Amino acid sequence: MTGADVLLLALGAVAVGAGVLVVTTKHLVRAGLYLVVCLGALAGDFLVLSAELVAWVQVLIYVGAVVVLLLFAVMLTRAPIGASDDLDRPGWPAALIGGGAGLGLTVLLVDAYRWSTVELPTAGTAERLGEQIFQSWVLPFEVLSVLLLSALVGAIVLSRPDIGRPPGGDAARPADLVDVEPGGRR
Repeated sequence: MTGADVLLLALGAVAVGAGVLVVTTKHLVRAGLYLVVCLGALAGDFLVLSAELVAWVQVLIYVGAVVVLLLFAVMLTRAPIGASDDLDRPGWPAALIGGGAGLGLTVLLVDAYRWSTVELPTAGTAERLGEQIFQSWVLPFEVLSVLLLSALVGAIVLSRPDIGRPPGGDAARPADLVDVEPGGRR
C-alpha cells in the first residue's frame, strides 16, 4: 500500500464522515458547513488521483458557488439557524435501505465492468476542454447561471415581507381613503 493509497483512503473516510454528519445534524448551517468539508475531501481525492482540473472545478463550482448559495438562501429566508426539531428524520430506516440498495447496485456495476477496457481518444488538453465548454455547452452553462440567480432573487423576495406592500403598512386600505387630507377634506 502506497502513501497515495493511504491518503486516498483517509480523504474518503473524511468525506464519508462529513456526509454522515450532513444528514444527521439538526443544525441547518452546520449541515452546510459539513457539506463543505465533504466536498473538499472529494476534491482532495481528485487531486490524489491526478485529476487537478476536476478537483478545482469541484472546489470552485460546488464548494465556492453551490454551498455558498445554499447558505445565503438559508440566511435570507430566515430559516431556523440553531437546532431544530423540524429536522428529525422519521423515515431513516427506509432511507438506510434505499442507500444500501444503491451501494449494492454500485458494487455490482463496478464488479461487472472490472475487466472491461475502453479505448480512449488522445489525451485531453485544457484547450480542447475549453472549446467543448464554450462551444457545445455554453447554453446549459448560462441556463444554470440564470437558474441560480433566480433562486437567489427568490430567496431575497421571500425573506423581505415588506416588498410589494404600499408604504405605510396596511395593504387592505381602500384606494379612495389614501388621498384624504388630515382635516378630512379631499
